[in-house]
Amino acid sequence: MNINATLFLQAIVFAILVWFTMRYIWPPITQALDERSRKIAEGLAAAERAKTELAAANAKVDEELAKSRNQVAGLLADAERRAQSMVDEAKGRAQQEADKIVAAARAEAEQQVVQAREALREQVAALAVKGAEQILRREVDAGVHAELLNRLKTEL
Repeated sequence: MNINATLFLQAIVFAILVWFTMRYIWPPITQALDERSRKIAEGLAAAERAKTELAAANAKVDEELAKSRNQVAGLLADAERRAQSMVDEAKGRAQQEADKIVAAARAEAEQQVVQAREALREQVAALAVKGAEQILRREVDAGVHAELLNRLKTEL
């Protein structure tokens, strides 16, 4: 066989192989590559969306934390105000109770002063009767002179 014919035949077989490859083998390969490229692009886009959503979620979490901190600070301030109010109210009640106790003690002291004065008047009247008895050297009848003694008590 002639070398030219062999080369020509090999060129025809190669052309048929190229045509067959381009017709039946190449489209599924390109389709698979395109599909793979599309999936990679979708994956990258999904990753970018997830990254954006994560940043938004982190911002929202930070916002909620700040809001919660503000609420807690408000609640603590309110609790402190309530506690101070309760302390002030208790102090007021204690002061009122102390005032009542002092007033009761003063009233009791006043009553004891009145009783002491009354007892002192009685004693002075008895001493006056004894003094008058000794001066007159006779016994003064307390029953007969009761009105005189009562007047003497009131004057003292």
